[in-house]
Amino acid sequence: MMMLVHEAGHVAGAWATGGYVQRVVWHPLVFSRTDVAPNPSPKIEVWAGPIVGAVLPALLAAFIVSLQLKTSYLFVAFAGFCLLINGLYIGSGTIDPVGDAHEMIRLGVPKWTMLSFGLVATISGLWLLDRVSPALGFGDRPKRIRIDHTALVLAVAALVWIVGLMFGNRGT
Repeated sequence: MMMLVHEAGHVAGAWATGGYVQRVVWHPLVFSRTDVAPNPSPKIEVWAGPIVGAVLPALLAAFIVSLQLKTSYLFVAFAGFCLLINGLYIGSGTIDPVGDAHEMIRLGVPKWTMLSFGLVATISGLWLLDRVSPALGFGDRPKRIRIDHTALVLAVAALVWIVGLMFGNRGT
């Protein structure tokens, strides 16, 4: 799901700037990517992936928490994970540039910008994960994880994985 939201950000960035999305590779066995050509604003498109991939789950989690649903901690955990992964991906890309980080450096994005995003997103993700850790069975006072919540998470993960296998376009 994290990769799907991240790639949706690239798609939104491309469409918002008049780019044409040729292909989205979102297969569980390959590194996901979005191919855009023509791409009139590649910096916006490349930044849209990690920004949307980090911010959208956080906004969704905040909304779900406001509804006081019993499963809200799952959305907070997902948001924390998305923030953490996108932050580490872009931040560590200043040292070992791959994927989006490589593209950002190629486009002239200053490394301090990437590192700043990485630090803010990573710290925010760790903070959210720490806040829900008891609900996930960790910490000084861990709570039992409800079996129906576990089943829900496993079902969603299996569905996403199967859809990715069937429609995720392994690409080249």
